[in-house]
Amino acid sequence: MAFSLKPHHSRRLLHSSRAKIAQPSSSNAGNVVAFLRPVSSSLSVLSSSAAQPAAAAAAAAKSTPLRAPRSPLVVRASSSAAAIAEPEGIKINSVPTKPIEGQKTGTSGLRKKVKVFMQENYLANWIQALFNSLPPEDYRNGVLVLGGDGRYFNREAAQIIIKIAAGNGVGKILVGRDGIMSTPAVSAVIRKREANGGFIMSASHNPGGPEYDWGIKFNYNSGQPAPESITDKIYGNTLSVSVTGAYAKPIFVDKLGAAPDSISNGVPSEDFGHGHPDPNLTYAKDLVDIMYGENAPDFGAASDGDGDRNMILGKGFFITPSDSVAIIAANAQQSIPYFRNGAKGLARSMPTSGALDRVAQKLNLPFFEVPTGWKFFGNLMDAGKLSICGEESFGTGSDHIREKDGIWAVLAWLSILAYRNKDKKPGEQLVSVSDIAKEHWATYGRNFFSRYDYEECESEGANKMVEYLRDLVSKSKEGEKYGDYILQFADDFTYTDPVDGSVVSKQGVRFVFTDGSRIIYRLSGTGSAGATIRIYIEQFESDASRHDVDAQIALKPLIDLALSISKLKEFTGREKPTVIT
Repeated sequence: MAFSLKPHHSRRLLHSSRAKIAQPSSSNAGNVVAFLRPVSSSLSVLSSSAAQPAAAAAAAAKSTPLRAPRSPLVVRASSSAAAIAEPEGIKINSVPTKPIEGQKTGTSGLRKKVKVFMQENYLANWIQALFNSLPPEDYRNGVLVLGGDGRYFNREAAQIIIKIAAGNGVGKILVGRDGIMSTPAVSAVIRKREANGGFIMSASHNPGGPEYDWGIKFNYNSGQPAPESITDKIYGNTLSVSVTGAYAKPIFVDKLGAAPDSISNGVPSEDFGHGHPDPNLTYAKDLVDIMYGENAPDFGAASDGDGDRNMILGKGFFITPSDSVAIIAANAQQSIPYFRNGAKGLARSMPTSGALDRVAQKLNLPFFEVPTGWKFFGNLMDAGKLSICGEESFGTGSDHIREKDGIWAVLAWLSILAYRNKDKKPGEQLVSVSDIAKEHWATYGRNFFSRYDYEECESEGANKMVEYLRDLVSKSKEGEKYGDYILQFADDFTYTDPVDGSVVSKQGVRFVFTDGSRIIYRLSGTGSAGATIRIYIEQFESDASRHDVDAQIALKPLIDLALSISKLKEFTGREKPTVIT
C-alpha cells in the first residue's frame, strides 16, 4: 500500500483531524473480525508413529474459500491429554504422520516457499507442534485469532489451522474477513478481545504468489510474538510429531478525508500484483519516483502486505527507519495525544542506528538496546518500561499493541506534521518532512546509516563468513587500526533481558570504533530460501554543515572497510547487494 498527500490534500487533513490522528485504537482492527466454522464437519487428527496421545493435529483439508458469514459462527470442540471428545456433528479422525525436516522457526515465524507448505502435512505438523508446545490451559476452550496479508495459500492454510485448532479443543476462532487481518491488527484484536493468542499468515516483506513465499507465526495472549522458549519447543516438537490495503481507504479516505487517488495498491492481491511487498526504496520504486518527481506531494508513505512495516517520504526526501523512530519519539509528547504524559521508555534493535539513543538521553528516558525481533520489545512493554520502539528494517511501533504497526507510524508522522503546521494560514509555506528531519539533525546530530542486503546467498558460504568474523572478533584488541578507524571494541552481541533474565547470544557481529562509527554483520532469519547477509554501516556526524551529504557518499570509506573486513565476495561470490537502504 502506498499513500501520498498533495498540498491541497494536506491542508484538509492537517486542519480537520490533527487532534486525534494517531491515537492508537484497536476498534478499526476489530471491525474486520468474523467468526468461521470449519467448512467440513470432519476433523482429522495427526498422530506420531510412536503412538503418542491423540492430542495431535488435523490434517490439511481440500481448499475451500473463506467467506464472511452473515451471523457469528463458532468453532467448538474439547479434548484431553488422552482423548478428544467429539462435539455433536463433528467427527475427529486420527491420521498418522512423520517428522518433517526444516521447520525451525526464525525471527518472525516459519517462512518457506509456497510449494514447501503445500507438501502433505507440512503446515499441519507445525501447527500441531505449536499446540504440543503450549500448556493446555493456554488454549483449551479458549479464543484464538486468525488473519493474514491476503497472499496466495492463505485460504487453504486457514482451513488447516481452523480444523487443527478445533481438534485440539480451542473453543472459538476469530477470523479476519476473507482471511485478511494485518499483523498489528491481530495483535490489537488479541488484546482487545482478551484472546489466548493468534496466528498470522504472512511472510511479511517477502514476495507472494504460487512461486514465492508463505509464512506463519504465533502471537501470545499479550499480542506479542511467541518467545524463544516457545519457538524452540515448537521446533523440537516438529522433530517428534509422527495487506494492509484493506485498511488504507477506511482510515485515510473515509476517516481522514484524503482523496481516493491518494492511495495506490490498496486492493489486496494474492501475489501483491506481481510485485514485492517490502516498503523500501527498491521495491516501492513507483512511490519513490512520484515523491522525487516534478510536482511531488508533500508526504508519501508505504506499508507492506501485512501492515507491520512502513516507509516515510517527503518531497524529494527519504526518512530512514532509524531516523523515523527517533523523530517520532522526540515529537511524541507534544504531537500525539496518546503520549501527552510522556513516554515510559525508548528502545531499538541492536543494528538500528544510535539516533534514538540521543533522544532518550536528552529527554532523560530509560533506553534499551535489544536483539532483532519484536518479542524483545514486548517483554519491556508488558513490564511498563517501554512506550516507543523501532527497527531499522522499516518497523516502528508503540505499546498500544505488541507488534510493529506500519499504519500507526504513518499516522504518527501525520500527527507531527499537523502539530507543526497548526498555526499556518491558507497559502503559507508548510513545515515539511525534510524541515522536521533537518531540525532534528541540528538538535541531535545526524547518524548516517545504510544497510546492504545480500539475499538468497548460498548458506554454506554465508555461515563460513560469519564464523570467520567471529574468529576475528575473538582475537581483536582495543586500539587496533582498521584503515582510518580505531577499534573501541568488537563482539558478537549478547542480550540479557532485564525483565525475565533470559540470555540471547550470537545476535550480530559488531565492530565499534572510537568515533562512534559501527559496522555490524548479521544473518537474517526472515528469508524463505538460502541465507540473507545484512551489513549495517553507521557514522555519527555532529557538524551541521555536513548533514546534507548523501549517505552513500558520507559512508563510502566505512562501506569499503566493511566489505574488506568480511571478505564477503571471497566467501559468497556476490559482487553487489540485492537491496541498499
